[in-house]
Amino acid sequence: MKRLSLLLVLQLINFWVFSQSTISGTITNTNGEPLIGANVRLKNTLKGTFTDLSGKFFIKNIKNGKYTIVVSYIGYIKSSKQIILGKDLNINFKLLRSSIMSDEIMVSATRAGEKTPATYVNLNKKNIDDNNLGQDIPYLLSITPSVVTSSDAGAGIGYTSFRIRGTDANRINVTLNGIPLNDPESHGVFWVDFPDLASSINNVQIQRGVGTSTNGAGAFGATINMQTLTLKPKAYAEISNSAGSFQTLKSSVRVGSGLINDKFTFDARLSKIESQGYIDRSSSNLKSFFVSGGYYNEHDIVKLNIFSGIEKTGQAWNGVPKCRLDNDSLGMAQLVNDDGWSDAEKENLYNSNSRTFNRYIYDNQTDNYQQDHYQLFYSHELSNFLNINAALHYTKGYGYYESYKYNKKFSKYGLENAIYNNDTITRTDLIARKLMDNDFYGITYSMNYKLEKINASIGGAYNIYQGDHFGKIIWAQFAANNADKDYEWYKNTGNKNDFNIYTKINYQISNKLNIYGDIQFRKIDYTITGIDDDFRDISQNHKFNFINPKTGIYYTINDKQNTYFSFGVAHREPNRHNYTDADPTKPMPTDEVMRD
Repeated sequence: MKRLSLLLVLQLINFWVFSQSTISGTITNTNGEPLIGANVRLKNTLKGTFTDLSGKFFIKNIKNGKYTIVVSYIGYIKSSKQIILGKDLNINFKLLRSSIMSDEIMVSATRAGEKTPATYVNLNKKNIDDNNLGQDIPYLLSITPSVVTSSDAGAGIGYTSFRIRGTDANRINVTLNGIPLNDPESHGVFWVDFPDLASSINNVQIQRGVGTSTNGAGAFGATINMQTLTLKPKAYAEISNSAGSFQTLKSSVRVGSGLINDKFTFDARLSKIESQGYIDRSSSNLKSFFVSGGYYNEHDIVKLNIFSGIEKTGQAWNGVPKCRLDNDSLGMAQLVNDDGWSDAEKENLYNSNSRTFNRYIYDNQTDNYQQDHYQLFYSHELSNFLNINAALHYTKGYGYYESYKYNKKFSKYGLENAIYNNDTITRTDLIARKLMDNDFYGITYSMNYKLEKINASIGGAYNIYQGDHFGKIIWAQFAANNADKDYEWYKNTGNKNDFNIYTKINYQISNKLNIYGDIQFRKIDYTITGIDDDFRDISQNHKFNFINPKTGIYYTINDKQNTYFSFGVAHREPNRHNYTDADPTKPMPTDEVMRD
């Protein structure tokens, strides 16, 4: 009986082995030259590989059946063939040069390649569209590993943030088409300024850890590289509407011309998102548009992107006090007394829902901001193995947040006391606005070389930021003797010049082994002048020179497994608040360094 069972097991193993086959072949161009690193995939499966130094590929242990094999290589027309697999199959492809350059070369210098020793994940257009329900980009990224998101309003719309590998947004580098999105002073990205940006995103790469060299802020926890819409050869039009909890509504219209006369293309989007939010008085009213026009030929791309977002959101960033969550009456009384709450605020505290409490009760306790972006790109293919890219960009931002202040001293705002009927009034209710008016502009550039064993890039950027921070009193219960309309009580300016240059090389030693090297030099000059909202003179200047090397080894075990080792160094300068909140009697904040 045991012998019979063993024989059956061996027969089953034999059947399983012989019901699987191997696909192999060679990928070349029309001149018969091998295409190294071409992507070979079986459609609707996880099976795939890349060609070796001879342009050959092998995909092993494939269950027999019907498949579509798809081959792609930058600069060439994608090719596919349907196959019926019943035994080992050898199939060759000759790819035709595309008559139109690929948009992907615009971001290739700042991204990790297929055999770069880095921890990364790519999201394609389908991944993005399937999860784009109107929430901000952080919630879209939460489908990837190591990402934790939060939302002030509790609905994923309005002010949202995220951490990757436990690192906050101040230490995560974000670029759009290779252009920095991080605010040069705070180092964060305010996603609320880009409503429904996901509808105009074609793909995203997230590198966890220090990652490869890019433009903009230092990357400690991650690098996020987004690319906007790429060429769609056919015309399209789409209307999208969705509704969700907390009276959330999203409406979006998208249109595209397709390729006109085999050279020109045009895309546009218009979006509106509204939500009442989960937290009390945390509503959002968001509007945005995106327009893109491009010129394509075999060796050139010229592209212009213009997009803008305007937002009005309720302020809900203070959270819920623990005493309110615990329904602790004594604790709430202590909080009201210690923090000087008004009678209206006190009543709101006692009568609010413990889970949705918001201290602010003023109707226009809101954040208001508009940000306009202009991006102009040029890419040129010098030869089959060398291309150059350059981009000019300009961002204009203006906005404010408005707050109702109870029983504040005139002197706190640099005002004289008010005199009424010979009585001196030292305090008043007032409405204050803190405003920002900033400009950010610069150039990014790269040159990419790919031939046989070598894949190399040289790139960098030079960016200039100029930002004004100031505060105004737009209303007061009692008018101070020296107060003008829209009285300005403080103003300061931040100016920042940021230059970087990097070079990367990935060298394929053999069909299985790659080595990688990457080094970046970054120079920063940051100056603050003026007084802060507490009348402190915060004028100061800081300069930094950073060198950020990275290296690694990538080894392909087989078509399903690989392993790699990497080491990288990142530096980060202090942000604006590190400087303005610092104790002037102690040493100034200094830069951070991370070895990953």
